[in-house]
Amino acid sequence: MNLNIGWLYPDLMSTYGDRGNIITLNFRSQKRRIETKIHKISLLEPGESILQMDLLFMGGAQDKQQEIVNQDLQKNKGGYLEKAIFAGTPSLNVCGAYQFLGNYYLAADETRIKGLGIFDLYTKSPGLNFPRCIGNLIVESYILPGVKLVGFENHGGRTYVNDRNLIFAKVLKGFGNNGEDGQEGFIFKNAIGTYLHGPILPKNPELADWLIEKALERKYGKKIKLAKLDNYFENKAKETIIKRYT
Repeated sequence: MNLNIGWLYPDLMSTYGDRGNIITLNFRSQKRRIETKIHKISLLEPGESILQMDLLFMGGAQDKQQEIVNQDLQKNKGGYLEKAIFAGTPSLNVCGAYQFLGNYYLAADETRIKGLGIFDLYTKSPGLNFPRCIGNLIVESYILPGVKLVGFENHGGRTYVNDRNLIFAKVLKGFGNNGEDGQEGFIFKNAIGTYLHGPILPKNPELADWLIEKALERKYGKKIKLAKLDNYFENKAKETIIKRYT
């Protein structure tokens, strides 16, 4: 078996160490003898290449880089990304990437920045004098019942989801989507949006395996059960965070 993993805008959307997510997907696949090829898809690559991927990842960035990427998504690659997500391609979209997939972002000066409208949600700034949502984030995933996920969040915008049935996780510690409703992230088909940096996958191998399984099942048209790996160190890292902050 093999997987083509598309890493969207690695040169622009990797401010918070989120390349660790790609490293984890690659490592955990290859430990099971699943061949992987990492495709870096940025401004100069054709949007059509997105449709050839089995698994997609896009991370977060600062405002200037996000502006450049959003323009490219609106003009060139957004339609292909939408087609891939609606077709069931698994994807992980962190922070700024998560916001891009929503309907719009309302900035502090009331400027409305158009999103791709793939996720039925919107994000808005609470204003210039409000603090950012920063700190350790611990959640319980709805797609992995009983599994706690840990990470670090750092976002100014507050995200509001219109369909609560599509929430990714329940907040146990931290802010999550907006610090008000106790909810974190979004999931539509096999596409996940989240504010969990850290990066998320090295400390949460269950989620990495969920993405790999979904990608293989879609590609090969059959139920996949991944061989178990030794997650001792990953679990110890997670347990340490949970004990320290809850």
